[in-house]
Amino acid sequence: MRLIISPAKKMRTDTDSFPCHALPAFLDQTQQLLDRLRQLSPQQLKTLWKCSDQIAALNQERLAAMDLHRALTPALLAYEGIQYRYMAPGVFTQEELDYVEEHLRVVSGFYGLLRPFDGVTPYRLEMGAKLAVDGKKDLYEFWGDTLAQALCQETNLIVNLASREYSRAIAPHLPERVTFLTCVFGEEQSGRVIEKGTLCKMARGEMVRYLAQCRGEDPEALRAFDRLGYRFRPDHSDEKTYVFIKE
Repeated sequence: MRLIISPAKKMRTDTDSFPCHALPAFLDQTQQLLDRLRQLSPQQLKTLWKCSDQIAALNQERLAAMDLHRALTPALLAYEGIQYRYMAPGVFTQEELDYVEEHLRVVSGFYGLLRPFDGVTPYRLEMGAKLAVDGKKDLYEFWGDTLAQALCQETNLIVNLASREYSRAIAPHLPERVTFLTCVFGEEQSGRVIEKGTLCKMARGEMVRYLAQCRGEDPEALRAFDRLGYRFRPDHSDEKTYVFIKE
C-alpha cells in the first residue's frame, strides 16, 4: 500500500531536524524544469505562479540561487500547508517515521514523486501550471505515465489523499491490476456529500498520522478512521472511493 498526497505552496528550509536519506528519483527531469523556469521573464513567472509581487520576488530569488544538491530539507518537513500541520511529522516516533518512509509519497509538479526523506529545496511550481517544456504543453504531458509507473513498481494499492490537481498525474496511467482508492472527506447535506477545502486538507493530514500510528496496511485500517469527527460511511462508498462524513 502506498499513500499519495499533494505538496504545499508554502515551504521552509530545515537542515537540522532530520537528515535526508536520498536525492529525489527524478532529479534529471527536475533540472529540465529548473532550466526552463530560468528562461522565463519575471512577468512570465508571476503569471505562471499566479501570485503576488512579493511572493513572485521571493521565488525569483530562489530560482536564481537554486541548488538541487546542497542545503536540502527532507520533503516531509519542507512543506508547511494545513495537511502537513495536521500530519505533524516533527513529533512522529521513529516507528511512525519508518512507516511513512515506506508508505508515503508526495506528488510534485517540480520533483515528480518524492519519498519523505528525499532532499528538496523550496520551489514554486504547481502540477496544474501551464508550463511548456521539452515540446510538452504542460506538466501533465511532461510527466506522462512516469510517476504512475514508479508507483506500480512498489504496490498494487494506491490510497489517494491528494487533490484532483495532483491525482490527475497518476490515476489515468494506472493498469487495471492497481487499485486506486480515493478517500473523500465531507459533510452530508440533503443526501449529498459536500467537500470543503480546508477541512479536507486537515482530514488528509490526520489520516496519514492515524495510519502511521496504527501501522495501517490495508483498506480495513482506513475504514476504522474516526478522527476530527469523521466516520466511514459505507452507504456513500464503493470499492474505489471511501467516503468519510463529519458527524
